[in-house]
Amino acid sequence: MRLSALFGPVLDLALPPRCPSCGAIVVGTDRFCMPCWQSLRFIGPPWCTTCQRPFAVDRGQGAQCGACHADPPRHDGIRAAVAYGAVSRAVALRLKYHRRTAFAATMARLMVRHLPADASLLVPVPLHRWRIWTRGYNQAALIGGHLARSSGVPQRTDVLIRTRRTPILRGRSGTERRRAVKGAFAVTDAAAIAGQRVVLVDDIYASGATTDACIAVLRRAGAARVTVLAWARVLDDTD
Repeated sequence: MRLSALFGPVLDLALPPRCPSCGAIVVGTDRFCMPCWQSLRFIGPPWCTTCQRPFAVDRGQGAQCGACHADPPRHDGIRAAVAYGAVSRAVALRLKYHRRTAFAATMARLMVRHLPADASLLVPVPLHRWRIWTRGYNQAALIGGHLARSSGVPQRTDVLIRTRRTPILRGRSGTERRRAVKGAFAVTDAAAIAGQRVVLVDDIYASGATTDACIAVLRRAGAARVTVLAWARVLDDTD
């Protein structure tokens, strides 16, 4: 008999599973309480065929948002489990800053359905080595590890690195964000990237400055496709 089956009920009484967002007691691991679950906005069609930005109404097959039509991006899609909001933000911050590493599995469980069918390699958005030493882990790599185990798509955490420390991007303009991350990433093994259908894994997709910088070097290394997969995506009020 598995120890989890034997001692699980006892542990649930002593340390009951809690909602990843608010901490309320819930019925099982990786489960949200009903109010938090209902507050999550799940992202799905209808959306822009290029970047997966959601549309209020179905615009027909192949429809693009204005931004992608005016300036076609280098990525092959921006996919996210949920829209950025109070609940998704709380889960991401507790993983990122409060060492709630088990929440990476919670996020991956809701992200895996958006994994492209032809994905061949998962690559997490890297942190600088000093950030990893102080935090102890890269939250994107933790999420990617759970995605790899549930999907069978391998993850490489060593092929894309952050070559220098970059400032916090929150509160900066788009131009400032792009300038801050310019030249901050490098591919260490181009042969491992060439021809791959890469999924770039991150926790939050906001302006796209960081992922665009990563995509640029992955493309130069020969990646056939690069799709971004995040836990939550920041959307404006018109989306």
